[in-house]
Amino acid sequence: MATFTNKATLSYSGRTTESNTVTGTLPETLTVTKQPLSDTYAPGGTVTYAITLINDGAVAQSGLTLTDNLGAYELTEGVTVYPLTYVGGTLTYYVNGVLQATPTIDDAVPLTVSGLSVPAGGNGILLYQATANGFAPLEAGGSIVNTVTLQSVGGEVETASATVLAEADAQLSIVKSLSPTTVPENGRVTYTFQILNTGNEAAVATDNVTVTDLFQPILNDITVTLNGAVLEEGSGYTYDEATGLFTTVPSVITVPAATYVLGEDGYTVVPGSAVLTVTGTI
Repeated sequence: MATFTNKATLSYSGRTTESNTVTGTLPETLTVTKQPLSDTYAPGGTVTYAITLINDGAVAQSGLTLTDNLGAYELTEGVTVYPLTYVGGTLTYYVNGVLQATPTIDDAVPLTVSGLSVPAGGNGILLYQATANGFAPLEAGGSIVNTVTLQSVGGEVETASATVLAEADAQLSIVKSLSPTTVPENGRVTYTFQILNTGNEAAVATDNVTVTDLFQPILNDITVTLNGAVLEEGSGYTYDEATGLFTTVPSVITVPAATYVLGEDGYTVVPGSAVLTVTGTI
């Protein structure tokens, strides 16, 4: 509740004296809450937010302005960045459950919406989406905390915050190369598989990372390495020389998590990697 204080001044015969100070309270009639519809975000993914305005008073509230700081933080002294980007066209507003005309968006960064009204004893709900952009933290435990501020015509201000966490996961991709690319008959070739992890968690043995390849033409007398260490057939991989089917044993390949470097253009991802090679005779 808001409080107020007041005291009186008594003047007589050229003298003044002050009364004691009295304190009163004003019950809050307008409140705001903010709730993300998901607890996590992925790079480039969207988060839907629900903002609820509740008017417990006997008088309608109009001319309200809502500002969402989109998770703003200071990158360097005097430089503020916004890890969330409002998705245009996603804003909707309901009053007592009834869809209203789209409110006026005065600015997208930070998101500022004006002209909101809430009837006496009623509620309003704003729904909109925001994208996690290049300034959204990606490391394990990373989060976006963003705050909405609701301001009335009379200058009263209410705030509410919400936190979403970076998704904790491994994100793997694979790149294959051949050396040499021109191979004489009965020549030796090496296939190199680079497995990249752009996620914030390592791919571990229980993730059962497996590489499968059907070599055509079929390779003979193969040698297999993982990160420079020789893998043994049976314990590290299986290979059918009749068909050319090669498969690593699940749980053998692990890939470390990526690292992330924050700069003036956002986060740079340095993938974790594992390198598998298969060398054989064609």
